[in-house]
Amino acid sequence: MSSQPDRRARFESLADVVFDSLQRYLHRRLDPEDASDAFAETLLVIWRRIDEVPAGDVLPWCYAVARRVVANQRRGNERRLRLVQRLSFEPPPPPVTVGSHGDPELEAALDQLGEMDREILRLWAWEGLEPREIAPVLGLTVNAATLRLSRAKKKLAVELGAMRQDQDAIGHRTDDTPRSKR
Repeated sequence: MSSQPDRRARFESLADVVFDSLQRYLHRRLDPEDASDAFAETLLVIWRRIDEVPAGDVLPWCYAVARRVVANQRRGNERRLRLVQRLSFEPPPPPVTVGSHGDPELEAALDQLGEMDREILRLWAWEGLEPREIAPVLGLTVNAATLRLSRAKKKLAVELGAMRQDQDAIGHRTDDTPRSKR
Protein backbone atom coordinates (compact mmCIF):
# COMPACT_ATOMS: atom_id res chain seq x y z
CA MET A 1 0.00 0.00 0.00
CA SER A 2 1.30 3.44 -0.87
CA SER A 3 1.64 6.36 1.55
CA GLN A 4 -1.22 8.76 2.18
CA PRO A 5 0.30 11.64 0.11
CA ASP A 6 0.96 9.21 -2.77
CA ARG A 7 -2.59 7.85 -2.58
CA ARG A 8 -4.01 11.36 -2.55
CA ALA A 9 -1.89 12.49 -5.51
CA ARG A 10 -2.85 9.36 -7.47
CA PHE A 11 -6.54 9.85 -6.66
CA GLU A 12 -6.46 13.51 -7.68
CA SER A 13 -4.78 12.76 -10.98
CA LEU A 14 -7.19 9.90 -11.59
CA ALA A 15 -10.18 12.11 -10.74
CA ASP A 16 -8.98 14.68 -13.28
CA VAL A 17 -9.06 11.99 -15.95
CA VAL A 18 -12.43 10.38 -15.14
CA PHE A 19 -14.44 13.18 -13.51
CA ASP A 20 -16.48 14.42 -16.49
CA SER A 21 -16.82 11.01 -18.14
CA LEU A 22 -18.16 9.38 -14.96
CA GLN A 23 -20.63 12.18 -14.41
CA ARG A 24 -21.96 11.89 -17.95
CA TYR A 25 -22.15 8.09 -17.58
CA LEU A 26 -24.16 8.33 -14.37
CA HIS A 27 -26.43 11.18 -15.52
CA ARG A 28 -27.43 9.15 -18.58
CA ARG A 29 -28.55 6.29 -16.35
CA LEU A 30 -30.07 7.98 -13.29
CA ASP A 31 -32.07 11.04 -12.33
CA PRO A 32 -29.92 14.02 -11.29
CA GLU A 33 -30.17 13.44 -7.53
CA ASP A 34 -29.44 9.72 -7.74
CA ALA A 35 -26.63 10.43 -10.22
CA SER A 36 -24.99 12.82 -7.76
CA ASP A 37 -25.22 10.24 -4.99
CA ALA A 38 -23.87 7.51 -7.27
CA PHE A 39 -21.01 9.77 -8.38
CA ALA A 40 -20.00 10.42 -4.78
CA GLU A 41 -20.22 6.70 -4.00
CA THR A 42 -18.17 5.85 -7.09
CA LEU A 43 -15.43 8.28 -6.09
CA LEU A 44 -15.44 6.83 -2.59
CA VAL A 45 -14.97 3.31 -3.95
CA ILE A 46 -12.17 4.51 -6.22
CA TRP A 47 -10.49 6.20 -3.24
CA ARG A 48 -10.77 3.06 -1.11
CA ARG A 49 -9.45 0.85 -3.90
CA ILE A 50 -6.94 3.31 -5.36
CA ASP A 51 -4.15 0.70 -5.15
CA GLU A 52 -6.22 -1.66 -7.33
CA VAL A 53 -6.83 0.84 -10.13
CA PRO A 54 -4.88 -0.33 -13.19
CA ALA A 55 -2.00 1.88 -14.26
CA GLY A 56 -3.02 1.98 -17.91
CA ASP A 57 -6.48 2.86 -19.16
CA VAL A 58 -8.34 3.72 -15.93
CA LEU A 59 -11.65 4.82 -17.40
CA PRO A 60 -13.04 1.33 -18.12
CA TRP A 61 -12.15 0.22 -14.58
CA CYS A 62 -13.93 3.30 -13.17
CA TYR A 63 -16.95 2.65 -15.42
CA ALA A 64 -17.14 -0.86 -13.95
CA VAL A 65 -17.17 0.62 -10.46
CA ALA A 66 -19.86 3.13 -11.46
CA ARG A 67 -21.91 0.34 -13.09
CA ARG A 68 -21.88 -1.66 -9.83
CA VAL A 69 -22.80 1.45 -7.84
CA VAL A 70 -25.77 2.06 -10.16
CA ALA A 71 -26.85 -1.58 -9.81
CA ASN A 72 -26.62 -1.38 -6.01
CA GLN A 73 -28.56 1.87 -6.00
CA ARG A 74 -31.30 0.42 -8.20
CA ARG A 75 -31.57 -2.68 -5.99
CA GLY A 76 -31.83 -0.45 -2.94
CA ASN A 77 -34.55 1.63 -4.57
CA GLU A 78 -36.45 -1.52 -5.55
CA ARG A 79 -36.23 -2.84 -1.98
CA ARG A 80 -37.56 0.46 -0.64
CA LEU A 81 -40.45 0.41 -3.12
CA ARG A 82 -41.35 -3.18 -2.20
CA LEU A 83 -41.26 -2.25 1.48
CA VAL A 84 -43.50 0.77 0.90
CA GLN A 85 -45.94 -1.42 -1.06
CA ARG A 86 -45.98 -4.05 1.70
CA LEU A 87 -46.47 -1.40 4.37
CA SER A 88 -49.34 0.17 2.45
CA PHE A 89 -51.33 -3.04 3.03
CA GLU A 90 -50.54 -3.21 6.75
CA PRO A 91 -53.01 -1.74 9.22
CA PRO A 92 -51.72 1.45 10.78
CA PRO A 93 -50.09 1.06 14.17
CA PRO A 94 -52.05 2.19 17.20
CA PRO A 95 -51.49 5.84 18.02
CA VAL A 96 -48.55 6.48 20.29
CA THR A 97 -49.09 9.00 23.01
CA VAL A 98 -46.20 11.16 24.03
CA GLY A 99 -47.54 11.41 27.56
CA SER A 100 -47.65 8.82 30.30
CA HIS A 101 -50.03 6.34 28.65
CA GLY A 102 -53.28 7.79 29.89
CA ASP A 103 -52.47 8.55 33.53
CA PRO A 104 -53.10 12.30 33.82
CA GLU A 105 -51.77 12.43 37.37
CA LEU A 106 -48.47 10.85 36.37
CA GLU A 107 -48.27 13.01 33.27
CA ALA A 108 -48.81 16.17 35.35
CA ALA A 109 -46.15 15.05 37.85
CA LEU A 110 -43.68 14.35 35.03
CA ASP A 111 -44.36 17.80 33.60
CA GLN A 112 -43.16 19.31 36.89
CA LEU A 113 -39.73 17.68 36.51
CA GLY A 114 -36.80 18.93 34.46
CA GLU A 115 -36.17 17.53 30.97
CA MET A 116 -33.23 15.34 32.09
CA ASP A 117 -35.28 13.86 34.95
CA ARG A 118 -38.19 13.14 32.60
CA GLU A 119 -35.91 11.54 30.02
CA ILE A 120 -34.06 9.32 32.48
CA LEU A 121 -37.36 8.15 34.00
CA ARG A 122 -38.82 7.42 30.57
CA LEU A 123 -35.74 5.47 29.52
CA TRP A 124 -35.97 3.44 32.71
CA ALA A 125 -39.75 2.94 32.89
CA TRP A 126 -40.91 2.98 29.28
CA GLU A 127 -37.88 1.56 27.48
CA GLY A 128 -36.89 -0.82 30.27
CA LEU A 129 -33.25 0.29 30.36
CA GLU A 130 -30.98 -0.16 33.35
CA PRO A 131 -28.61 2.63 34.46
CA ARG A 132 -25.68 0.94 32.66
CA GLU A 133 -27.74 1.15 29.44
CA ILE A 134 -29.07 4.64 30.13
CA ALA A 135 -25.57 6.05 30.67
CA PRO A 136 -24.41 5.97 27.02
CA VAL A 137 -27.77 7.25 25.76
CA LEU A 138 -27.46 10.39 27.89
CA GLY A 139 -23.67 10.67 27.76
CA LEU A 140 -23.26 9.91 31.46
CA THR A 141 -21.16 7.54 33.50
CA VAL A 142 -22.98 4.54 34.97
CA ASN A 143 -22.60 6.04 38.44
CA ALA A 144 -24.06 9.36 37.31
CA ALA A 145 -26.98 7.62 35.58
CA THR A 146 -27.69 5.57 38.71
CA LEU A 147 -27.60 8.66 40.91
CA ARG A 148 -29.75 10.75 38.54
CA LEU A 149 -32.30 7.96 38.19
CA SER A 150 -32.56 7.62 41.96
CA ARG A 151 -33.01 11.37 42.39
CA ALA A 152 -35.54 11.56 39.55
CA LYS A 153 -37.60 8.77 41.13
CA LYS A 154 -37.62 10.63 44.44
CA LYS A 155 -38.63 13.90 42.77
CA LEU A 156 -41.45 12.12 40.94
CA ALA A 157 -42.65 10.52 44.18
CA VAL A 158 -42.67 13.93 45.85
CA GLU A 159 -44.62 15.46 42.96
CA LEU A 160 -47.15 12.61 42.96
CA GLY A 161 -47.53 12.87 46.75
CA ALA A 162 -48.08 16.62 46.58
CA MET A 163 -50.72 16.20 43.87
CA ARG A 164 -52.57 13.57 45.87
CA GLN A 165 -52.51 15.79 48.96
CA ASP A 166 -53.85 18.70 46.89
CA GLN A 167 -56.65 16.54 45.51
CA ASP A 168 -57.58 15.23 48.95
CA ALA A 169 -57.57 18.78 50.32
CA ILE A 170 -60.11 19.95 47.75
CA GLY A 171 -62.28 16.84 48.11
CA HIS A 172 -61.12 14.85 45.09
CA ARG A 173 -60.31 11.21 45.63
CA THR A 174 -57.97 9.25 43.40
CA ASP A 175 -59.85 5.96 43.93
CA ASP A 176 -63.29 4.70 44.93
CA THR A 177 -62.35 4.00 48.56
CA PRO A 178 -64.49 6.02 50.99
CA ARG A 179 -62.54 8.66 52.88
CA SER A 180 -63.17 6.97 56.24
CA LYS A 181 -61.40 3.74 55.14
CA ARG A 182 -58.25 5.42 53.84
